[in-house]
Amino acid sequence: GRLVAKRLKAHGVTKLFTLSGGHLFSIYDGCRDEGVDIVDVRHEQSAAFAAEGWAKATRSPGVCALTAGPGVTNGMSAMASALQNASPMLVLGGRAPAFRWGQGSLQEIDHVPFVQAVTKLARTAETTSEIPGLVDEGLRVAAEAPTGPAFLDFPLDQVFMEAEAEADGEVSLPDPAAAPAADGDALDRAAELLRGAERPVVMAGTGLYWARGEEALVRLCEELSLPVFVNGLGRGCVPADHPLFFSRARGAGLKGADVALVIGVPMDFRLGFGGSFGDDTQVVVIGSSRPERPHPREPAAELYGGVAATLDALRSGASGGPDRSAWTASLREVENEKRAGEQGDLTDGRSPLHPLRVYHELGQVLDRDAIVIGDGGDFVSFAGRVIETYEPGCWMDPGPYGCLGSGPGYALAAKLAHPGRQVCLLLGDGAFGFAGMEFDTFVRHGLPIVGVMGNNGIWALEKHPMEFLYGYSVAAELQPGCRYDEVVRALGGHGELVSTPDELRPALERAFASGKPALVNVLTDPDV
Repeated sequence: GRLVAKRLKAHGVTKLFTLSGGHLFSIYDGCRDEGVDIVDVRHEQSAAFAAEGWAKATRSPGVCALTAGPGVTNGMSAMASALQNASPMLVLGGRAPAFRWGQGSLQEIDHVPFVQAVTKLARTAETTSEIPGLVDEGLRVAAEAPTGPAFLDFPLDQVFMEAEAEADGEVSLPDPAAAPAADGDALDRAAELLRGAERPVVMAGTGLYWARGEEALVRLCEELSLPVFVNGLGRGCVPADHPLFFSRARGAGLKGADVALVIGVPMDFRLGFGGSFGDDTQVVVIGSSRPERPHPREPAAELYGGVAATLDALRSGASGGPDRSAWTASLREVENEKRAGEQGDLTDGRSPLHPLRVYHELGQVLDRDAIVIGDGGDFVSFAGRVIETYEPGCWMDPGPYGCLGSGPGYALAAKLAHPGRQVCLLLGDGAFGFAGMEFDTFVRHGLPIVGVMGNNGIWALEKHPMEFLYGYSVAAELQPGCRYDEVVRALGGHGELVSTPDELRPALERAFASGKPALVNVLTDPDV
């Protein structure tokens, strides 16, 4: 356990997210000796999501420790999420003792065969002396492009033994900002396309964030007058008030573009499997590494390498193109028109509240660098439309894996990583059921995270479509008006119920001022 902790510390790891398990005691003991903080939660899923949240908040690997058997299986959703989000994290698993293997020890199961499907690396320590090297390998693999989760488990006997092993050596992980640009021929082809484009756009996503390419992207867009759209962790990489940032005009921009730079985002369901672009749009794919799956739409050019260096090379190679001011102005007109069309919902006076009214009021109490975390279906879909983000790492949602219950773990990690900033957790009432007990975790660790709940008493993302298809819905009802705020108060936090629009702003202000973990339970209209 001391060997594990020494290597974590050598790599700059300061937090270990976990839920107490006997298979992990020696690792806890080592972390205590080495000064790695142990942050305990109420469910292993939250520990693993906190490790992913640490990666999202800091762009360095997050680490969790899950006890054997159900501890590891409880963390699998977060590993799958991290794989699809390319989040660098290391999962340490307990494991039944090797010398008793096959005899029926407590929680004995071979994790590796099923965990390897949702990780980049899955290994078991065979001896105590190999532990330092395995930890180094796990963190290296997690941090290499494409970044993602790695898993190591430690048999109880091996992790409690002693061995002579080098565990104090210096280490360094790959620096994505220093990676060289993509292949020159591909760059020339992409630069030629971009230089001749009259209606170019940029669609940037999570891979841009991991590659630390945001400054290079802003330079590129400003010098070549490129309108930019973002999703995932790309949000905030171009500030929402930048003159070249657009969100509501995305449909018009992607369909109308003659050349689209798709940076660090797969052409998955969020981009209509490539169908979000016009039939004649020339798509240039830019990423840190070649994807494992083929693109659903044939790109005109593919650039794989250091994203920042590639964008800088494109900026140089594609200079001198046509005047794009008319194109940008046309998109701004669409953007403004759509934003104006939202005003009625943003100021809607109904009770229960329209979800957009919730976000209108919330936007007035959030700081520019607030970290906003979405954990829900319909309620968070509205947030994705209207919550503005101004800095990288300030928006976290489950991503394409779409696992509810990720939010409390993300919020826990974000507040620990940035204690001086607002952390706001947006929750559907359905999502609260997955990890709501983590408000106890926030209380125990003294973390004043503010939750804002859209409570419509239904699974809205399922109820409305099912009724549209069948004329009825099943398994889509929750308790109307349930007092989740009182649950949070019972756990030691601050809780308030909001049922009318005029109650909302004061309740939000009191929650942020309370100095406690808080939940503002807002009753929202189930018919929206």
